[in-house]
Amino acid sequence: MPLEPPGRSHAPRGVRGRTRGTRGAARLPRVSVGLPVHNGERFLAEALGSVLAQTLSDFELIVSDNASTDRTPEIARQHAARDARVRYVRNDVNIGAAGNFNRTFALSRAPYFKWMAHDDVCAPDFLLRCVEVLDRDPSVVLCFPRQVDIDETGRTLGANPYPLDTRLTRPHERFSQVMRFWRGAPAIWGVARRAALARTRLIQDFYASDLVLLAELSLHGPFHEVPEDLLRHREHAGRSVYTSDRRSFSTWLNPLRRRPRRFPAWSWFLGYVSAVGRSPLPLTERTRCWMQAARWFRWRWREAVDDLMGGLSMPPTLVRRGLTPPSCSPGPAIGSAPGGARPHPGDPGRSSTWVALHTSQRSEAPRGIQG
Repeated sequence: MPLEPPGRSHAPRGVRGRTRGTRGAARLPRVSVGLPVHNGERFLAEALGSVLAQTLSDFELIVSDNASTDRTPEIARQHAARDARVRYVRNDVNIGAAGNFNRTFALSRAPYFKWMAHDDVCAPDFLLRCVEVLDRDPSVVLCFPRQVDIDETGRTLGANPYPLDTRLTRPHERFSQVMRFWRGAPAIWGVARRAALARTRLIQDFYASDLVLLAELSLHGPFHEVPEDLLRHREHAGRSVYTSDRRSFSTWLNPLRRRPRRFPAWSWFLGYVSAVGRSPLPLTERTRCWMQAARWFRWRWREAVDDLMGGLSMPPTLVRRGLTPPSCSPGPAIGSAPGGARPHPGDPGRSSTWVALHTSQRSEAPRGIQG
């Protein structure tokens, strides 16, 4: 099934739109926070509590439950009953991570929008600091704070920097910078202008589509980083990036898709190309962006060749059934660990737990959207 188009609020197939906590829906909030979740009982209450404790209180929190079978519905309903800002919706069937992420956006109403991971923790000033920047500078399309990684118990593991040069003014320079930063997508959890997000394809059902979304956003305006550690991003073995290779990752994003994507690296590259084509930029600037995409492809050509050979070698029966045999799984890419290159055991600033987690688990998906 195709992903839900931007700006459309109708429910996907199998979704009945049951809601809780929709009292006082007449006035639009300043910020919409979308929290997609599937079987997230372990960390959900802490994530919800961190959002509800924001010093900027004028927001709505949309919890989209993707047919969870654990205590997720109970936890979400309890918070919705206590706080009118929480809207709980549930999908009758699992529509995939991409569809669930996009559904929270489709249900949002505020001029600013933020995705929230069900296992992360926001500092109380997260929304306030980001909204201050967006209010002050209309050109900024996405504002995000610095991020710190934590483990399952909440212990700090280390910083996860996203060193963008926010002074760049030309779209192709911003596009190149975001596209070439392969160590993950921490900015995906920032606060964006809803109007800018609505001009993109949002989260698509292929590997690294969150990186493509960030690159496409950069074509519409600059980003801004708040120089404060306001997001605690949780690393744990249950994250989807530790349980899927690139081809099966597309099925996790969209289980309703009849066939998996056989060439995930090519889908990634073509995502950049099509993002430029959809942009409102003049032809000369789009051409410069396409040239940057070509340079990115040249940088990763070995990965593209391996991807092509692996996809062509998949037996037709497995392709029809949506299966990926281990022999057809691509080898680790440049960003094989969830934060980028595999860390050296002596990497300063990383605890032994962080190093063990990132080197012992197979992960071929970039940091960003997760289960």
